[in-house]
Amino acid sequence: MRDRIAPDRAERVKMVALDVDGVLTDNGVYIGTTEGGEKVELKRFDIQDGLGVHMLKRAGLIVVLISGRFSEATEVRASELELEAFQAPGGAKIPAFEELIERYELTWEEIAFLGDDLADLPAMKRVGLPIAVANAVAEIRAEAIWQTTRPGGSGAVREFAEELLTARGEWARLVAEYCRDREGIRDDTEE
Repeated sequence: MRDRIAPDRAERVKMVALDVDGVLTDNGVYIGTTEGGEKVELKRFDIQDGLGVHMLKRAGLIVVLISGRFSEATEVRASELELEAFQAPGGAKIPAFEELIERYELTWEEIAFLGDDLADLPAMKRVGLPIAVANAVAEIRAEAIWQTTRPGGSGAVREFAEELLTARGEWARLVAEYCRDREGIRDDTEE
């Protein structure tokens, strides 16, 4: 399963959907309360994954978050990454996918989905490019076309982004553009 993603399969992808807990996070949830008794939930997100998302978007792909539970922390991270987040009560993710397919006039074949646990299985069975993170359960790994070497919350999304964009022949160009944008060289003619 560790072979490269086939270029023809990679080129069909128009949307990348990411599970949150266990894919963008390490599955840990920090729960507590403030002095005033308000509930607080914190999650750890990997910065390299954020750059992977940025590169996917820079390549013109639609990137969305689809989670099986609501979390303010997910909303905050989605906002930072300028992504739409679907937080499905009870873990029913197919309605979110169907809404996205209709809105963007996609087919299931044009979607890549990174998952890790059983709530992701129905979507993994339908998408054109099902991807498992390294710490995914056996059922998800069995359905996946490709699997990351990094676990969720530790750069798995970044690893996938590089693999997908390399298969599409875009990674090197996108890296060069990204670096050029960050050289900090100012044109004296600009104000």
